[in-house]
Amino acid sequence: MPDVRIVIAGLTDLGTIASIARRTWPVAYGTILSPKQLAYMLDLFYSEPALNLQFTQGQRFLLATTDRTTVGFAGFEPHYLGGSTTRLHKLYVLPQQQGTGAGRALLKAVIEKARASGDERLELNVNKYNTAQQWYKRQGFHTVRAEVIDIGQGYVMDDFVMELAL
Repeated sequence: MPDVRIVIAGLTDLGTIASIARRTWPVAYGTILSPKQLAYMLDLFYSEPALNLQFTQGQRFLLATTDRTTVGFAGFEPHYLGGSTTRLHKLYVLPQQQGTGAGRALLKAVIEKARASGDERLELNVNKYNTAQQWYKRQGFHTVRAEVIDIGQGYVMDDFVMELAL
């Protein structure tokens, strides 16, 4: 297994984050979302202007690197909505790098940041049909509710909200 290093991302890394999302999402969601919804959501959440806005509004990003190659990223927000929860907004690893420990390393780093901020829990949304929910369960998360979020253009996110006590 390659050695995974976690680094803090800056504004200059937003293109790398967008690139990883565009290579990962078709694999993660290709059988769940229509091609039009997939393209819409990638633009909505992963265009460089969208990522820049998320960054300037308090979302923090981490990168997972192996051999000087960025293979994944996480986006999170401590004290989400002013509470004692850190929100894991994003965690994606390139398909060919899944199973290398990069995802676990990113999650561990987010957990450490959440604990250091004094938050009591880590929360995330996962599509109801995304197999990643099993991975999150193996990491100690449990489902707390289901929700449907209108994201515009007639599309919704049909998700489970999962939580990990810190």
